[in-house]
Amino acid sequence: MASQRLARISTAAPDGQPDVSPVGFEFDGTHLFVGGGDPVRTRKFRNVRAGNNKVAIVIDDVVTTDPWAPRYLRIYGVAELVERPTPSGTAPCMKITPSVSWSCNLEGKPLTADRRVRRTVH
Repeated sequence: MASQRLARISTAAPDGQPDVSPVGFEFDGTHLFVGGGDPVRTRKFRNVRAGNNKVAIVIDDVVTTDPWAPRYLRIYGVAELVERPTPSGTAPCMKITPSVSWSCNLEGKPLTADRRVRRTVH
């Protein structure tokens, strides 16, 4: 996660409609934090504020295309809306506590048939 700054987060609207959006994030070793310019006006924040606090995040990239070497981390977790300290005061953000994650090929080696997805319960 340290080498990637962009992820995709999925939330659900009150009517069940899924919403996926690209986000920048920070990771403190335990929690992921998602903010932005004016996050409280975003659909993802409205969805969590409405009580749909289960989220999914994918962080992925392709190390090389020849040979094919994709890698990813998928995280399911619970989000809460918090204020986080910033250099100029505080800012609203989404604090995500992972509950389970799956990873594949984090070392970025060429993909082979023996590569397996690893599941971790947090």
